[in-house]
Order: sequence, then C-alpha cells, then structure tokens
Amino acid sequence: MNVLLVVAKAPVPGQAKTRLCPPASPTQAARIAAAALLDTLAAVRATPSTIPVLAHTGRFADAEYGAELTAALAGWHLLAQRGDTLADRLANAHSDTAATFPGRPVLQIGMDTPQIRPALLATALARLADHEAVFGPALDGGWWALGLRDPAGARVLRDVPMSTDDTGRRTLAALRDHGTDPAILPVQRDVDDWPAALAVAVDLPGTRFADAVESVGGHLSSGRLR
Repeated sequence: MNVLLVVAKAPVPGQAKTRLCPPASPTQAARIAAAALLDTLAAVRATPSTIPVLAHTGRFADAEYGAELTAALAGWHLLAQRGDTLADRLANAHSDTAATFPGRPVLQIGMDTPQIRPALLATALARLADHEAVFGPALDGGWWALGLRDPAGARVLRDVPMSTDDTGRRTLAALRDHGTDPAILPVQRDVDDWPAALAVAVDLPGTRFADAVESVGGHLSSGRLR
C-alpha cells in the first residue's frame, strides 16, 4: 500500500488562510480553511489501497470545526510537524512518514487544493508505481503534490525557497539535480487568495468548501460572488 500524506495546519482564526482577509474575516477564513481540509481528508479516505497520514501543526481544539475535523481524522496516523521553516517541515514530514511506514512510497499533498478527487489521487499513485517520483505543479508557480518512491529524496526541499512564484520550478530543478526526474501531474490551482478561492469554489458546487466561500456573502456565479 502507498501512503497518502496530507500536510496541514489547524484552521485557527488569525492563523489560517489570512490572505483571504478581506473580504473574509479571520473566522470566515479559518472556516474556509477547515472546509478545504475536510474535503481533502474525505478525498484521501476515499482513495483505495492507501494509508492516510496527517502531518499537522496547531491545535485542533482551537480550530474552527475542530470536533468535525477530529472525527474525520479517526483512523489516521497523526504526526506533529517539525522544523522552523516550511521547507524543513515538508522534508521532515516525508522522513517521519518513511520512518513510520518504511519501504512504502509516499504521495504528499496539502490542504490548499480541495478540488482534488480520489480519481486524481489514484492516478497519481498509479504513475508513482511506474516512476521514481511524481510532481504536481500549481497554477501560481508552486506545487500541489510530491510523490516519492524513496521519501528520503524530500531532503532537497530544505534548500528550496517556499511560497514564491518560482517554488515549483526550483523544486523540480532540485529534484532533477539530485538524480530524480518526476512524472508530471496535471496543473492545479492552490487556494491562497480570494480570487483563487472563488475560482475553485465555482467548480465545486455543494461541497463544504464552496459553501464556506459563499457564506462570506452573496452567491457564486462565474468565478465571483453576486
């Protein structure tokens, strides 16, 4: 079995999705983050033949929809994130997961792509079975997925500047410089700002995420609230 690793932070107001403010309030932004995480957890749980792992930071007891998130995580293996930078936390999440489940490939995603569905995750894992790595670029220049047959390869992330418009390019270059040439997955949109949240929500009618975005005010229509 493969390991599906989700890296996330507890959706605490003032600490999660702050770039959605305004128009969202800190509490609304945290609720959107919680909805994104809940939809992501559901997609992972529905992906067959996988071991679900969450590497997290923050207290779910302080989070929006904390009780619902705690219930959704029943049966997951939980790991506390380690490291002072995002790059270190990502690399450590891979190494800690590998130590817990030695010899298993690891596909890592975040909580910024609530549109991801089990079919796409299954496709990514199938490609990982035939390649040493898979890489999912994001529309904003970052990346949404990294799968490694040998999770030790994630150590290259420590030297990559994160949260920039060329993080994806630099990550791919770092992997290739260390002898890993990933198969490329479809480009996805990360929910990092309000226009991205709207664009993703429009394509996800009836989901927790779309409902949370719409709750900020108005009705979703063609990528904007009205």
